[in-house]
Amino acid sequence: MLPRASAAGGTADDTGAPAGRRRWLLPVMLALFFTWGLATVLVDIITPKLKSLFALSYAEATLTQFCFFLAYAIVSLPAGLLVARIGYIRGLVLGLVVMALGGLMFTPAARMGVYPLFLLALFVMASGIAVLQVAANPLVTKLGPAAQAPSRLTLAQTFNALGTTVGPAIGAWAILSRGPATPPDPAALSPEALAAARQAEAAVLQAPFLVIAGGLIGLAVLFWCLRSWMREEGGARPAQGLGLDLLARPRLALGALAIFLYVGAEVAIGTLMVSYLEQPRVLAADPATAGHLLSVYWGGALVGRVVGSVVLRYVRAGAALAACALAAGLLATVSAVSDGPLAAWTLLAVGLANAIMFPTIFALAIDGLGERTAQGAGIVCVAIVGGAVVPVVTGLLADRIGLSPALGAPVMCYLCIAGYALANLREGARTPESEPARSLAA
Repeated sequence: MLPRASAAGGTADDTGAPAGRRRWLLPVMLALFFTWGLATVLVDIITPKLKSLFALSYAEATLTQFCFFLAYAIVSLPAGLLVARIGYIRGLVLGLVVMALGGLMFTPAARMGVYPLFLLALFVMASGIAVLQVAANPLVTKLGPAAQAPSRLTLAQTFNALGTTVGPAIGAWAILSRGPATPPDPAALSPEALAAARQAEAAVLQAPFLVIAGGLIGLAVLFWCLRSWMREEGGARPAQGLGLDLLARPRLALGALAIFLYVGAEVAIGTLMVSYLEQPRVLAADPATAGHLLSVYWGGALVGRVVGSVVLRYVRAGAALAACALAAGLLATVSAVSDGPLAAWTLLAVGLANAIMFPTIFALAIDGLGERTAQGAGIVCVAIVGGAVVPVVTGLLADRIGLSPALGAPVMCYLCIAGYALANLREGARTPESEPARSLAA
């Protein structure tokens, strides 16, 4: 389809943004991806903090991720319908406001020192991120030629990875390195003294999330001011229903499953990484050191996405995805059967292998949906609930058989993703430069 002429001059993509304004809109989107990456990765930092503070098991500690990613299952489909009606920019504003509200809820949760309130705050914050995922990912794919959508989304995810790389270092300094060296002992304190001790230690969680909430509100104001840059006609052709009929498209359905497995594996490893590195058989690291090393895991994704945004212009998406999934599975397996620095660094290197998986799967899954892209994105974002399920399964395995054998759960996820990638490759998925990938049913 030929580019549409714009009243503001130049050409417009199918978002209605003139080419000149589109060049400015993409950097703002990159800043958004960075901010929510920074906020998301702090969940990995507060999980070990809450585990020690409330004397939780691994399975109980991973409820932080369960509540966080459960929001995707509940919110994403309605968000897809809503974004289809109100438009991408207004969807971004709504997501930012809800996410900021979740950040503000950390203050009463910390002051009361009650674990379920932290879980509720994480759920609200994740609900905002679910709306952002539905609006931001497809919007980035539309800010330029369709053939380069996987590359462009990988670039945006690079800034998301930059946030997840910086986040652990900030979290380790602001959260893990503060408070008493020894968490309160429930057996040695009265209920009143225990509650007071937990409130005092939980106080360190307030400031980081208040700062994040302020930044999110600032971004919401900025996007609201930019709403006139977009042709917001979500209500002109209202979507019918939640779009579940789109699951009849194998590319979308299997892509959603691949997202479920990928996010689950990535989050399971990230959530348990600090505890894994603290093990005597691995590095025997203290919490702050392990928190800083977590930046290596997310930093690998940053490096990989910088490279991947270029490579995906020339290499078949299916081939690149298969190679990365198999590499991630191999690295996690080597870590599980080894000790010392080898066990640590092979698991940290999984972050590099993870780099292109999410944007590549997402772009392949929603390819060719046209006006129903927002609905398709909502369906794919529901699958991000894998971040709630797989970490809990991995945590249960860790409680029963140990952290190292429990890595078998994410390894199986990576093998299934490799199968999805090879199916795309066999069905004739083209390189991003030649033409959009064909449906698996083609």
